[in-house]
Amino acid sequence: MKTLILIAALFSLSFHAQSMNEFTIPKGYQKIAEAKGDLDKDGKDETVLVFNTPVKSSSKMDMNNGVIRVMYIIRDSNGKSQIWKENKTLIFSSGTGFYPEGNTLTIAIRNSSLIIEQEFSTNSRHTQNYRHIFRFQNGDFYLIGSKDEFADTCDFNFMNEINFSTGKIIIDKTFSSCDDDSKVPDDEHKEFIHPFKPLIKMNDFRVGEHKIKIPGSGEYLYF
Repeated sequence: MKTLILIAALFSLSFHAQSMNEFTIPKGYQKIAEAKGDLDKDGKDETVLVFNTPVKSSSKMDMNNGVIRVMYIIRDSNGKSQIWKENKTLIFSSGTGFYPEGNTLTIAIRNSSLIIEQEFSTNSRHTQNYRHIFRFQNGDFYLIGSKDEFADTCDFNFMNEINFSTGKIIIDKTFSSCDDDSKVPDDEHKEFIHPFKPLIKMNDFRVGEHKIKIPGSGEYLYF
């Protein structure tokens, strides 16, 4: 019995190694972001890379004929760099928003979690900022946190923050005005718990395509 268990374990490790493709930068790809850190708590650093691809984007958010961006999570296997995870849906295209030259993308690994922050302008006075946090657990990467801020240069700043592990949600709406004579609405703050079971896998997540109903209102929170 012990021999059969050992053979099965070795077969599983062999299959896993074979299923990971060795990484080489594809022709025409341009690296735009990189981060290193231990994502699976094995004491070894993984590398996260984001590239501009040569493929034109068809996203409705792309107003400037940009290209699709792809993210790879690379790990070392027997001295070779191999693809652990590939994702083409998390990172907005290069032409997203009103003024893509001012867009920002930041990726980091902290506390064994992958943090992705993206900011762009939706028009000449509105900015949108997203932060998403992913953690490797139960054999895959899952969304465990998100924060989005939608801001106007004068009138408002809306913030939504979700902890998917605890289910805690914070909604903040602050109002202001560049016109001293304008009546400014009262600020709003709301906190509630919404269970997220099961958690969302990284490759199943599309920014803005998920929603939950906000208690005590007819409104929905999109994330």
